[in-house]
Formats: sequence, C-alpha cells, structure tokens
Amino acid sequence: MNTISFAGLGIEEPLLSRLADFGISEPSPVQAESIPAALSGRDVLAQSQTGTGKTLAYLLPVLQQMNPEEKALQGVILAPTQELAMQIYREAEKYGEPLGVGVQALIGGAAIKRQLERLRQHPQLVVGTPGRIREIQALRKIKLHTVRTVVVDEVDQMFQLGGTADVEHILRGTLRERQLMFLSATINEEIRSLAAKEMKDPVEIGIEPEQRTAKSLEHIYFITEERDKIDMLRRVIRHYDPARTIVFINHTDHISEVEAKMNYLGLHAGALYGDADKTVRAATLRRFREGKIRVLVASDIAARGLDIEDLDLVVNLDPPPDTEHYVHRVGRTARMGRKGLAVSIISAKEQFIIRKFSRELRIQISLREMYAGNVIKPDSVSSGRRKAVKGAGRASEGRSATASKSSSHQVTSGQGLPRKGAENKAGISTAASGSRSVTKRLGPGSVKGDNRTSKKNDQDRKNKGAPRWLKDKQNKG
Repeated sequence: MNTISFAGLGIEEPLLSRLADFGISEPSPVQAESIPAALSGRDVLAQSQTGTGKTLAYLLPVLQQMNPEEKALQGVILAPTQELAMQIYREAEKYGEPLGVGVQALIGGAAIKRQLERLRQHPQLVVGTPGRIREIQALRKIKLHTVRTVVVDEVDQMFQLGGTADVEHILRGTLRERQLMFLSATINEEIRSLAAKEMKDPVEIGIEPEQRTAKSLEHIYFITEERDKIDMLRRVIRHYDPARTIVFINHTDHISEVEAKMNYLGLHAGALYGDADKTVRAATLRRFREGKIRVLVASDIAARGLDIEDLDLVVNLDPPPDTEHYVHRVGRTARMGRKGLAVSIISAKEQFIIRKFSRELRIQISLREMYAGNVIKPDSVSSGRRKAVKGAGRASEGRSATASKSSSHQVTSGQGLPRKGAENKAGISTAASGSRSVTKRLGPGSVKGDNRTSKKNDQDRKNKGAPRWLKDKQNKG
C-alpha cells in the first residue's frame, strides 16, 4: 500500500525540507484530508481529536499560498486564548521563515504599543486573539480588506468564551471572496449555524467523529474522600513519576492552594490561570517546557490547546464541567499517536460524572485503587486482602499449634514442675503450699469452699467503717 506523503498532498519546497528538519515525514489523517481542500481554496469545517496535527493541517496550505513579495496582510489566524495564539505564532514563524513570510502576533495582555510598531513591517500573516485584533482594528492601525484567508482554531472554545461577536466583526472586514476554515475537536449546532452563515459550500471533515479522544490514551479514575484528594494526587504522581504533569482545577481560587501544597511536597509546581499576567503565564509555560516545573496546576481557559512535548500524564483533580472539557483536558497528552494517561480523582458522590463521560464519549474509564504502593484493579485489592487475611489466619493457627505442642512437650518432660525429692528438702509439698495460700486468703480457721466462712468474711467487709456501737451489736448477735 502506498503511503501518503506531504508532497503527494501538494506541499512544495521549502516546506517539505522544513518538515523533514523537524522529523515529520507522514501526514496525519486530518492533515491528509484538510490540506488538499485548503490548497484548492475551499472553505473547511474540520473536526478531529486534539493532538492529531490540526495546526499544520491549516498552517501549511495558508503559508504556501501567500505571496511574500506583497507587503500587505493576506491571512488571519484566530485563537481563543493567549497561550494557544502564542503556540500557533511560534509554529507559523518556524515554517514561514524559509518562505520569507512575515508573521505578527497580536495577543491580548501584551503591550499594544510594541505590537503597533511591529505592524509597520507589513506582515503577511497575523496570529492573535479576536479581542486584541478588534481593538487594533478600532484604532485604524490594521486593514483587513486585503485578507484572503481566515482560520478560527478551537472554534467551540471561541463560543464558550464569548468571542463570537468579535469573530463576526473581523470577518465582515475581510474580502467577500475570502477563504474560511473552522477547526475544533468538537463541533456543535452553534458552530454549524455560523459556518452555514459565513461559508460557501464548505468541505466537512470528520476524522472518526465518534472517537473524540486518542486511541493511544488510557483513562482511569480513583475514588477518595474530598479532604484526601491532594494526598491521592501526590501518590499518583509519585507512582507514575512522569517528567511533566498537568493538573486541572475548576476554580481559580483553589489553584494557588494546590500549587503551594505540591511545592511543599517537593514536586516543583507552577500555576497557570486566565487572570494571571501574560508575562508571568509565558514564563511559567517556558519553565514547564524546559522541565524546571514538574507539575502545572491550570484552569481550563489557560491550558486550552496547549501542545507540550513529553507530557505523559493529565490529572483532573476536579471533574470537568462536561464532556467537551474532558476531551480538551485529556487531549493535552497522547498527541500524534504517542501514549498517554488521563487520571481523574473524584469523591464517591462524583462517580456518576465519570459514568456519564464514559457513556457519551464511548470510552472505557476504569476504576483503580492504590494498594501497598501499587495501582491495581479493585478486585485485585479484595483478592490481596483475602490472601493477607488467610495468610494471617494460617500464621495464627501455626503459632497456636506450635504453642500447644511446646506446652505438651513441657508437661511430658516434666519441665516447670518440682524435681523429685524437692518436697522433702523444702519440708512441704506443692499441694500443701497451695493449701496454706488458700487458708491465708480466706482467714484463720477457714476451709476452702465453706459457705459460713464466706458469709462471715462478706459481713466483715460490709461492717468496715461502721460505728463502734453497731459493730458491737452485730458481734453480739
């Protein structure tokens, strides 16, 4: 069977050489479907799992069709978050450099003055967030009437973050005959409605739409008390010992607390959330990529679309709000066919959420337990406990049998008993010694088992502390 190549899809030099420099030789399924359609100028609505190479699926044809000699803006790529926009920008710079295509980042949170200065270099491609591009557009510092291609990445997240109005405003400023591409891991009715409104006869690409998570990704979960979740997180990270881990938190108020506890445990954690300063977020991501931070505690917004190399473990310390968030969280690992592990740490009352994800996504999310420092199946835990109990029972029986045997041996051999002739030397036998001790306890003149003596002794105990006249009266009686 002939293997599809990038050259066979229509990609030309020097992009082919650039792909080879980074060890990319074969296109992924979404790239194989999207690149020919994009090169032909068709509008594209593509759905594919996260980590399948969607960025290159649109970036390669967009760059190849640009004219570096034309000092005008020709393409715009929109991303919902600053981190994803920066990631796309770095890829665009990397592949656009050999073509001589100028790329500019227009991202919210950064100094707008510096961005305006760089726009004077007349880049052919702009990568940014919709809010910042619209802001610069309102200042009349960017002209979109020459834009021939618009790409909206993670379009479903764009809807959730309320950026749809900005996207529509930007689209109205571009050429009427422009090319439009929407890409995401999930496509809902709102996206289809916008596509029907803005696109012309789009090519719809769905790479295994029923398989919304990577096949090479393993899904498991642990049940623990709410107060023990941090400790379970520690045990999970210590057990699997990955080079990098992303831990997802639902509420940003809890991120700093989890970060502090991870650092206290010596796991070198950093925080990434939407309200943080852009410079701080960029520095945190850089340290995480470089391996200086081992655990990245993040919110959904901040970690949307991140592509981190050698990321083997993703942990949901809080259950995702819905299946779409679950898909995007776990999609940070097992990218481009590599293996990965997605772990959810939940309380017993949250177990129904995991069942819902498993049912709606048609994936197996298996229950696991920590037992004796190992991660095993629950039935294995019960089996191990039964074996431990049986083993303890056998050991107890063995000890009892040994003790009984030892006792029998001692009696038979006469150990622990007076030697023959010992009573003659002492002038008293063991039995006699025992009689004297009993006599001493019961009182003078008493005989063991005499009820009258016992009653008298009981009466004496009752009279102890009574007035003298009462004692004399009772004695007389």
